[in-house]
Amino acid sequence: MVGDASDVPDVFDPRIYAAGIPHDRFRALRDLAPVARQEEPEILGWPAGPGFWAVTRHADVVRVLKDSGTYSSCLGATQIRDPDPADLPFIRRMMLNQDPPLHGRLRRLVSRAFTPGRIERFGVTARERARTLIGAVVADGGETDLVRTVTDDYTLLNLTDLLGVPASDRGLLHAWTERVIAYQDPDEPPVLDTEGRPVNPRSPAMLAEMFAYAQELAAYKREHPADDIMTSLATSELADAEMEMFFFLLTVAGNDTVRSAAPGGLLALAEHPDEQRRLWAGQVVMDTAVDELLRVHPPVLSFRRTAVHDTDLAGLPIRRGDKVVVFHASANHDERVFPDPHRLDLDRNPNPHVSFGDGPHVCLGAHFARLQLRVLHEEMRLACDGLELAGPPRRLVSNFINGVKSLPVRLREPSVPRA
Repeated sequence: MVGDASDVPDVFDPRIYAAGIPHDRFRALRDLAPVARQEEPEILGWPAGPGFWAVTRHADVVRVLKDSGTYSSCLGATQIRDPDPADLPFIRRMMLNQDPPLHGRLRRLVSRAFTPGRIERFGVTARERARTLIGAVVADGGETDLVRTVTDDYTLLNLTDLLGVPASDRGLLHAWTERVIAYQDPDEPPVLDTEGRPVNPRSPAMLAEMFAYAQELAAYKREHPADDIMTSLATSELADAEMEMFFFLLTVAGNDTVRSAAPGGLLALAEHPDEQRRLWAGQVVMDTAVDELLRVHPPVLSFRRTAVHDTDLAGLPIRRGDKVVVFHASANHDERVFPDPHRLDLDRNPNPHVSFGDGPHVCLGAHFARLQLRVLHEEMRLACDGLELAGPPRRLVSNFINGVKSLPVRLREPSVPRA
């Protein structure tokens, strides 16, 4: 078993992912070093770290995600790079960075707001929005950057509806999301401190504006309740600090999960015209197709845990305090679980992908995300006769979010006008 970082491919450098998921590197790790030591050099101005264990096989990823008693989300939070120790108490206020039983209490409180009935009611609005956005592209000739003209607006406006944020404020949510998600990308220059070092976008100083807005919105919802998530949070038993963190989590995760998956799925269809034709012909079940598109393009690339005590994983000793990072993108292409994993198979069933995680931290908004993706693909199929690439996509420089920054396509005009 290879464990030394000098012997294994690097899957840490965020610049690697600008060319897409590094499948060759992940395959080598799965075959030769499924739990492999990775170095954390200084990159893009961010300081060097102590290194971590990269977990790449599906079975090991699921084991880590399910065993919160051994692999903690709280000890070092969930990003690969270590946060400033002074920021840790603040970061741990977020449900994502907590372990049971505290995590379970917050999850139960907020899950009440994510009722299937409430989410389904948003389906009508999402469908109208997708139809309008895609229809405008078709009417304008069909050649466009889908990220700019369709998917960014679609996902962000759906989120503002669900949260109860005025549409006029969606630009704020977009800016806050970019600051947090794209912090490794050269197109989003980091905020520097007085010594010229990049400031963690999840630090208290960087989130102050968002939190002030959350408190203002919550106060408004208490006076003017509505059928939205912020009304539920503002009138719940959450403390103010907990409510702020939930607003942050829902704004960032709620937006960027679908914002990454939507263009990623459309890119996969453009790259696999035979499967695209089957989808357009109604030969596959849409829900099954959506899960396969999520498998091949998971919105989240990795998540970090910290070992609570000495243990072993895939035959290697893991010491208390070690960073253990699971790579969803690798697990979703593990040949031990998915036959012919690099083939897009819109009929794939079973499909135990981990694109929404697993265990106690499985994505709270997975149902809402699947709904949005299903509606988007249904409306795309109705609006045109297919799509093809009109240029190379541009991807986010990140080892966390599998983002697509630009997706130039041509939408083929429908042969039969829509009724």
